[in-house]
Amino acid sequence: MLRLDGKVAFVTGAGSAGPGWGNGKATAVLMARQGAKVFALDNRAEAVEETVGIIRAEGGVAMGHLADVTASGDVAAAVAACVAAYGGLDILVNNVGGSFPGGAESLAERDWEAQIDFNLRSAFLCCKHAMPHLRERRGAIVNLSSIAALRMSADRPHIAYSASKYGILALTKSVAMEQARAGIRCNTVVPGLMHTPLVENRLVRQLGANDAAQLIAKRNAQVPMGQMGDAWDIAHAVLFLASAEAKHITGTELVVDGGMSAAMP
Repeated sequence: MLRLDGKVAFVTGAGSAGPGWGNGKATAVLMARQGAKVFALDNRAEAVEETVGIIRAEGGVAMGHLADVTASGDVAAAVAACVAAYGGLDILVNNVGGSFPGGAESLAERDWEAQIDFNLRSAFLCCKHAMPHLRERRGAIVNLSSIAALRMSADRPHIAYSASKYGILALTKSVAMEQARAGIRCNTVVPGLMHTPLVENRLVRQLGANDAAQLIAKRNAQVPMGQMGDAWDIAHAVLFLASAEAKHITGTELVVDGGMSAAMP
């Protein structure tokens, strides 16, 4: 089950922010383990090279590529390179994303624009340039959103992140309906609080926490199941939605959050 033999998977944000497993890195490696040829995209050479190295060391097939996914020319060139290398494209995973706190009054306009570009424009551009090739093979798209699109914090707003990740839900449904007759499926994975390298490498500094252990304990306590998920939880959800086993699923969301979005405040 969930095999991807003969498939070509284009995964954005396929590196990791630090030591360990980020969502894109785990997704790329898992898809390769399931038989896909992986075109791994990132904006940091060392990060994508590590992911490709893991896949190749395990006997899988992968190619790394550097690109800015907010730049249309970069995305078009990356898609062309993927198709030239592997002969086509079956799966697109739009994993790139990042958050920066701020509300309607406090957030700088440049930070609003940067997050809309990074979280939403990137997915639009990848869909735009990959679509003709996905249509040829009746492919699948999986976009990454966040429960920050479903639940808002009164204490620490992330207006641009929440808006852009909510936009991913609408983008997904729009693409799914537009392309349904062409056989392209498009779905969203919605992660909750996850323990990935972003926690130690970005959130500790961003939140001004005393130490990583304290922040991790606080985040675990917020999850009804008692602990955060990890990158493999996200990777397996993406794999399912991209697989033939999900052939009649399109235009919907798979929430991976340990029950957070179902819980009372």
